[in-house]
Amino acid sequence: MAKGKNKTKEGSSTRGNHSRGSNGHHSKQNHKSAEFKHHQTHTSNKFPAKLAMWDFDHCDPKRCSGKKLERLGIITSLRVGQKFQGIVVSPNGKSVVCPDDLAIVEEFGASVVECSWARLDEVPFHKIGGKHERLLPYLVAANQVNYGRPWRLNCVEALAACFAIVGRMDWATQLLENFSWGLSFLKINAELLELYQKCTDSESVKKAEEAWLEKLEQETQERKQQSLDEDLWMMGNVNRMNKLGLDDSDEEDEDEEEEDDNVKYDALGNIIESEETQEHVRYDSLGNVIEEEDEQEEREVRYDSLGNVIEEEEEEEEEEEEEEEEEVRYDSLGNIIE
Repeated sequence: MAKGKNKTKEGSSTRGNHSRGSNGHHSKQNHKSAEFKHHQTHTSNKFPAKLAMWDFDHCDPKRCSGKKLERLGIITSLRVGQKFQGIVVSPNGKSVVCPDDLAIVEEFGASVVECSWARLDEVPFHKIGGKHERLLPYLVAANQVNYGRPWRLNCVEALAACFAIVGRMDWATQLLENFSWGLSFLKINAELLELYQKCTDSESVKKAEEAWLEKLEQETQERKQQSLDEDLWMMGNVNRMNKLGLDDSDEEDEDEEEEDDNVKYDALGNIIESEETQEHVRYDSLGNVIEEEDEQEEREVRYDSLGNVIEEEEEEEEEEEEEEEEEVRYDSLGNIIE
């Protein structure tokens, strides 16, 4: 029975070994992997130029354009230490991509460094790259992460920019069509790309870039000046307003100073009239101003002890009575002394 058991185990192990391949996997798995490799090799040939990248896994795999190109089989991932013979779009480049690089791109292709702009210090640039490392001139990003920001191009935008500058707009379009936002990159940079395509070497591209940046700076200053002028227009002529305001204020100040010189105040802060005013203006007991005519009338009109107006005749009689009283004398008993 022991032999039978051993034979059974040997037979089962033999059948198990026949069902597995040399790599230890089942034949079905080997068949699937072979199909995947065949599919990957087949899809990698559908782009007319050779594409490669050094991927440092800094980006989100769902948003990484390089990883999407790799999944589509369009681009090949290189190891650290490998070099690339074609154009290497890298922040470590010394010159910019130019139309003269067309022959290199068509023969050897282009590659990029797939990394985060915030983590460039972590990239070992001395271990990657190649003979033809290039920078990209001024361009504006259209990707969903850095839309509208200059210089912040992602992997597919960098490759498309390289193809467009050397004159292969067909390759740039074919590459960007794999992304919903891709073709907008060519639209927002259309004028710039046409400008770079008219150049020849790196120096001419660099001069075109500098001229474009100067133009942008000038337009920015003009917009600021225009907005400032519009604000001033809404406020009116500020210079005229200031001038009129200053003139009016100066006149008012001069008038006030003249008035201050003429007016005097007592200890309680009351206005002290000038001597001339005091001579001409008079007041009655109730504080009313006495006019000249009233003053004459006041001098002419007299009143008795009961407040009645004394006429001229009555006044004469009173004067006579007063004279008579002065002439009449009385003794101690009240009798008139003749």
